Amino acid sequence: MLIIELVKLLKKSKRIGELSLSTNSTFMKHISFLFVFSIIAVSLSAQKDFAKLVNPFIGTGGHGHTYPGASMPFGMMQLSPDTRLEGWDGCSGYHYSDNKIYGFSHTHLSGTGIADYCDVLLMPFTGKVEWENKEYASSFSHENEKASPGYYEVKLDKHDIKARLTTTLRSGMHQYIFPANIREGNILIDLKHRDQVIEAHIEKISDTEIRGYRRSKSWAQDQTVYFYMQFEKINDFVIMNQVGETATGKDIRAYVKVNLFADHSTKVKIGISGVSMDGAMQNLKTEIPDWNFEKIKNAATNSWNKELGKIEITGGTADQQTVFYTSLYHTMLSPNVYMDVDGRYRGTDLKIHQAKGFTNYSVFSLWDTYRAFHPLMTILNQQRTTDWINTFLAQYKNGGMLPVWELSGNETYCMIGYHSVSIIADAYQKGIRGFDEKLALEAMRSYAESDRFGISQYIKSGFLSNEKEHESVSKTLEYAYDDWCIAQFARLTGNDKVYAQYMERAQYYKNLYDPTSMHMRGKVQGMWFTPFDAKEVNNFYTEGNSWQYSFAVPQDIEGLIKLMGGKEKFDEKLNELFTTSSQTTGREQADVTGLIGQYAQGNEPSHHMAYLFNYAGKPWRTEELVHQICKNFYTNTPDGLIGNEDCGQMSAWYVLSAMGFYPVTPGDGNYVFGTPVFESVKINLENGKSFLIKANRKKPEDYYVQSVKLNNANYSKTFISHKDIMTGGEIEFIVDNKPNKNRGIRDADIPSIRIEKNKIVPVPYFDMASNKFKKDLQVKIKSIEPGTEIYYRIMRPDFRSVFVKYTKPFTFERSCSVDVYAKRGETVSKTISQQFHQIPDDKSISVFSQVHPMYKAGGTDALIDGITGTSNWRTGEWQSYYDNDFEAIIDLKSKRQINYIGIHVLQDVSPWIIYPKEMIIEASDDGKNFVEVKRVANTIPATESKAEVQEIGTVLNFKTRFIRIKALNGGHLPPWHESAGSPSHLFIDEVIVR
Repeated sequence: MLIIELVKLLKKSKRIGELSLSTNSTFMKHISFLFVFSIIAVSLSAQKDFAKLVNPFIGTGGHGHTYPGASMPFGMMQLSPDTRLEGWDGCSGYHYSDNKIYGFSHTHLSGTGIADYCDVLLMPFTGKVEWENKEYASSFSHENEKASPGYYEVKLDKHDIKARLTTTLRSGMHQYIFPANIREGNILIDLKHRDQVIEAHIEKISDTEIRGYRRSKSWAQDQTVYFYMQFEKINDFVIMNQVGETATGKDIRAYVKVNLFADHSTKVKIGISGVSMDGAMQNLKTEIPDWNFEKIKNAATNSWNKELGKIEITGGTADQQTVFYTSLYHTMLSPNVYMDVDGRYRGTDLKIHQAKGFTNYSVFSLWDTYRAFHPLMTILNQQRTTDWINTFLAQYKNGGMLPVWELSGNETYCMIGYHSVSIIADAYQKGIRGFDEKLALEAMRSYAESDRFGISQYIKSGFLSNEKEHESVSKTLEYAYDDWCIAQFARLTGNDKVYAQYMERAQYYKNLYDPTSMHMRGKVQGMWFTPFDAKEVNNFYTEGNSWQYSFAVPQDIEGLIKLMGGKEKFDEKLNELFTTSSQTTGREQADVTGLIGQYAQGNEPSHHMAYLFNYAGKPWRTEELVHQICKNFYTNTPDGLIGNEDCGQMSAWYVLSAMGFYPVTPGDGNYVFGTPVFESVKINLENGKSFLIKANRKKPEDYYVQSVKLNNANYSKTFISHKDIMTGGEIEFIVDNKPNKNRGIRDADIPSIRIEKNKIVPVPYFDMASNKFKKDLQVKIKSIEPGTEIYYRIMRPDFRSVFVKYTKPFTFERSCSVDVYAKRGETVSKTISQQFHQIPDDKSISVFSQVHPMYKAGGTDALIDGITGTSNWRTGEWQSYYDNDFEAIIDLKSKRQINYIGIHVLQDVSPWIIYPKEMIIEASDDGKNFVEVKRVANTIPATESKAEVQEIGTVLNFKTRFIRIKALNGGHLPPWHESAGSPSHLFIDEVIVR
C-alpha cells in the first residue's frame, strides 16, 4: 500500500521528470517518509521468521519416520541424532519414544519405510573410551532437546555434554560443551554404525584434519560417502585395535582427544561427498571457511525462511499454523543435492560424472511423491523441478533407466511403476522446460517397453496376472496411469503415433475390473482369483487391498464412472469406501493406517480419493472428508503424521489440501477443490507474481464451500488450472457451516478426465470358481463391455481347434487350454489363455495343521492335484504353515503298491519361507494305527539365495492304503536375517504319491 501511495503522489505532478528534488520541499519530505517506511515494510516482510513455526519433532513418533536434526533445504547433509539401530520405526535413525542417543550421524532419510543412511557417527564423551554402541550411548531427556530448521541441540546425560548441530548444503558443524571440570574432550568416530559395511577407511592427515570414506550395504546395495573433518586441535588420535593413524576395513572406530576453550567447548567441521575425500574437503572449505557456529546457524535459518516464505498464511490456530509450516518444511528435506561444489557427482553407474547446466540430486521416492509432492513443486520450485528431470535423464544416460526409487546413486527398484514419467509429463504440461524433450521421450519409452517387473506380459495380455508377476493388480493400474503420462508427453511434443499407442495402454485398467463386485480384482491367467475379499491385504496389491486400489484410475475417471454404472453408482461405491468397516483382513500391513472406512490416509494409493466426489457432482462430500482428514490426521505432536512421511508426500497432501485444492491427476494441469483451512494463503511464485487464496467464513469451524470467486468474478467450477495459479491473482472461497448441494452439479463445472479416442476392447474373462475338475467342467466366458463378441478355441497336445464365436457355455472332459478374445467392430482385444486341469480322483487328503489364511491355494485338494508350482510363491498356488508343522493323511481308497513319496516345497528366506527340516512318512492299513516308514532330511540350508523349489522324497517299495506325511517346520529365521529369531513359513503345494 505504501508503494501504491508513492506512485499516486508522483502522478499528481504533470511533469514528473522536472520535479524539484529539494530536501526542503514538502513533496520530497513526503516521498522520503514513504520511501523509508516502504523499505522498513519490505524488510520486515523479508525477516519474518517462518522457521519459528516449524516443529521438527512432528512425525518423529508413531510411524512418521522423520528425524529432528539439522539440514538445509534439499541439502546433501542431514546432521541428526541416532536413537535407534534397527526396526521399522527406526528407519530415520530416530524415534521420539527412545531415551538413548548413540551419537550424531550426517545422512538421514525422511519418512521412508526402509532404513538406510545414518553415515559417519560422532559421539562426544569424557574419560575412558568405550567402543561398543550400547556402552558409549547416553540417555537424554526431551526437556533438554531443541530443534528448528537448520539447528539441533541436546544435553547428553551420561557425561553432561551439550551438543549443538548446524549445517550448510554439503557440510556441518558440531559444537560440544563439556562440563566445567573437564580440560580435554573426546570424540568417538564410528564408521561401523548401523548398516552393513562393505569397506571403510580413516586417516589423520594433520593435527587438525581427519578424512575417510564408508561404503555400505542396506537399501542401497553400494552406498559410498566420503568425509573430511576439521578439528580446532587434535591432541591424540587412536584407532580401535590399530597401531598408527590410518586404517581400512569393515570395522573402523576411532577417537580424537581435543583441547577445550574457555567456555569448555570444542567444534568439529565435516564435509561429505559422494565423489572423493578431496571433494568432501573442497565442499567443507567452500561452505564453512571459518569456525563461527552462530553465523552458520543464522545462515541456515535465513535459507529456511526464504524457502518457507514461498507460502504466507494468516488465520487458523497456532497448532494449525505449526502443522502447515512443518508440513512445508518436510516437503523441502528431499530430494537431496548430490553433487560437489565443482559439479561432480556419482551416477547410477557408480562412476563419477560432471554435471553440465543442472544440479544433480538423489533420493527419489517416486511411487509416493508423484502424487502431490512433485505437483506442489511445480508451483513452488520450477527450477528445481527442471534439475530433477535433468537428473532423471542423467540417470538414464549413465545407468540405463529412469529412476524408480533411487538412493545415493543406487537404483533400489523399490515400489512399483515408472513414475518418473509422471513428473516429466506433469512438468511439461505446465510449461516447465529446460531439458531434452527427445531424450525424455526416449527414456520414458525405454522403461515402458522393457522386460522389467512383468511389463512384457502386461503389453502382451493387456494386464498382469499374478502367476507372472506379484502385486499384479497394483502394477497394472499404475502402469496404465504411467502410460497415459507418456501419451500426454508424446502429444505435447508432436508424436501422434506414440500418443495413440500409449493411450490404448492407458486403458488396460479395464482388464482387471470385475463388474460383479465393482472392484479391481486379481487374476491368475484369465480367471478371477477366488475367493475374493475386497478388504484382504494380499499379494495382488502393493501395501493395500482392493478397496485402496479400485479407484486408482486418475487418467480416466469418467471411464471408471461408466464401468461402475454412472455417477450415482460411482458415488454409492465411493461412499461405501469411506463408510464400510475399517477392519482389514489378510496380511498385516503396517502402512495401512489412518483409516476412514477402507480409505487409508496413512498410505499413498488413497491420497486422491476424497477428491473424487467432485467428479460425481458432490463437492460437499469432498469438503467433509478433507476437513476430517486435515483435522484428525495432522497434529502438532510427535505422532502427528498418520503414516510414513515418505520424503514429503504425506506433508505435501496437507499443504495442498490446506490451501484448498489437490492434483487428482498429475499431468492434466488441474487442481480439484476441497476446502481451505486458513483465512488467507499467499503463494509467492518464482515468476515474481503471487496467488492469494482467501476463505470468507463466519466462524473458524466452517468448512462447507458455498461459492467461489476468481479475481472477483463468480467462478462455478470445482477445480482450477495450473495456468490460473501461475498467472497470479486471487481466489475467494465463501464458506459456511452447511453443505451447498446445488454447487458443482453441472457437467461444465465438474472436473473431467476421460479417454475418448483409441478405445480398446477389454479382454474377456472366465466366470468360474476353479480351473480344476475331476470329471468334466462347464466353461463360462464373459465380457465387461456389453455388445462385444467373444471368440474362443480349445487347445490340447493332440487337438487344436480354430476360433469360433462363443454363444453359450460349453463343457469338456479332458485337460486343455482355452484361448479367447473379444471383438467390437474392427477392434479386437488381446488374446488370453487359460489352462484347465483334470485332477486325479483316486485319492483324498485330510490336513490336520492350521493353514495360514493368506496362503490356502484354494483348499486341501490343491495338495493332490498333480500340479506343482514355480518359485513364484505369490501366485496363490502354495499353502503356508506358519510357525507350524505340516501333517496330513492321504487315503488311496484301497491298498496299493507304493513306489515313491515326496513333497514339493519352496524356500525364499528373505520373505520368511524356509524349507522343512525333514519329512516323516508313516503308513497304515486301517487309517488308525500308523508305523513309521522313513524319514527324509532336507539338505539345503537357509541362505540369502533367491526363491527356489525342491522335491523332498524317497523311493519306496511296499503296499498300504493310508499314508501320513509330516513335514517339520524349518524353525526360526537365521542370524543374518533382519528379523532373526522370528518364526518362519513352511510352503508346500503338492504331496506326491506314485
